[in-house]
Amino acid sequence: MASKYHNLSDYDINSVPSAEGMKVGIVVSEWNNNITGALLDGAVNTLVKNGVANENIKIMTVPGSFELIYGATQMAKTEVDGVIAIGCVIRGDTPHFDYICEGTTYGLARLNATQEKPVIYGLITTNDMQQALDRCGGKMGNKGDECAVTLIKMIDFKRKL
Repeated sequence: MASKYHNLSDYDINSVPSAEGMKVGIVVSEWNNNITGALLDGAVNTLVKNGVANENIKIMTVPGSFELIYGATQMAKTEVDGVIAIGCVIRGDTPHFDYICEGTTYGLARLNATQEKPVIYGLITTNDMQQALDRCGGKMGNKGDECAVTLIKMIDFKRKL
């Protein structure tokens, strides 16, 4: 569902399983760090609010969104139960936006389908800075919150199999 119709920070806390004992990896892009930093804060706060201990959250940075693929691949090989990949690509004047968005999306989707651990897509792709600000704690909520809830639910899903 488009975030136009859904606040990214809204969720029913009763629908979220306990995250107690979960170990989480977060790979975050340094590019557009004013946005990715706010997304990271949202993810960490939501994880902690739902029971993940601070010491069970491992955060690593990569230079840009395309590097999230490698970062998430390596993070998934560690002692985490799942990974959130956080990045932000804002449309510019060249086709670079399209290549980075498509490549990163494909790479993260492939990881999610082939890794033994869930890899959550936390890449926001926007037409302008205002849309990015709206999705990292602004009027549309925080995509980091949504990613954290999704990861908790997917780790719980795997544990129940």
